[in-house]
Amino acid sequence: MNTRSDFGGKARRYAILTVVSAILCAPLVFVVSIALSSDATTKAMKFTFLPGEWHWENFIQVFSSGLPIGRFILNSLIIVIPACIFMTFSSALVAYGFARLHAPGKNILFILVLSTMMIPGQVLMIPQFILFRTLGWINTLLPMIVPNLFANAYNVFLMRQFITRIPTELDEAAEIDGLGYFRIFTRIILPMMVPVLAAVCVFTFSSNWGSFFGPLLYINDEDKMPLALGLQVLSSQSSSVQTPPWNMIMVGALILILPVLIVYYFAQRYLYESGMFAGSAGIK
Repeated sequence: MNTRSDFGGKARRYAILTVVSAILCAPLVFVVSIALSSDATTKAMKFTFLPGEWHWENFIQVFSSGLPIGRFILNSLIIVIPACIFMTFSSALVAYGFARLHAPGKNILFILVLSTMMIPGQVLMIPQFILFRTLGWINTLLPMIVPNLFANAYNVFLMRQFITRIPTELDEAAEIDGLGYFRIFTRIILPMMVPVLAAVCVFTFSSNWGSFFGPLLYINDEDKMPLALGLQVLSSQSSSVQTPPWNMIMVGALILILPVLIVYYFAQRYLYESGMFAGSAGIK
């Protein structure tokens, strides 16, 4: 009897999850349907929810739409790749210091770092713009690259919580072997942080790959725009009496979405492990 009730409970849960998943995937299916539509269907605005046409050539034509889509993608990669590498490493290094090193006022400093998470981005927008204008960085990719090379408060918190779960006996054994703090970090701690490093790298990738507001503030030239801002230019090319090329726009949207989906798919195991082990360790 218990077996039947357990089976019924699992069946209901799977049914609910299936329905919720279908609802969440519906917008993506509609985007695919529009992306595969012909120009005639786009002009007539006769879109269907499920794909009724299969114009795969749209994914090639978007690169000859008059906009440098390839350059947009390259600019996005120039922003994302350094951010993923340097922010992940710098956050891990700072988190190691807060988790393992002993210094007076360390906990107060850690709380101050966490308190920066409560500062709204809108408050910093004008001071940052003035700073970057003074440095001559307006209309360059530097305002999107340089700030993302350094540790982020949330990433530091996540990694610190992970490191506190690693036994300190490993550090003590390494110290006996003559390793210093930095070599302990690179040889002992860092290899054990793979799940949380992957999680931070995924978060950094997703937040920078689809970045729109920052490039909108600082970039003026078309050939310096990342993909998210470039798609906005594609959607604004049509006049007020002309239908925007929604099929090309949705092809660009899919190009913007697919890398994030692929990264999340292959990194989901690490995201789960980082959540399991990061826990809620207290400030020590």
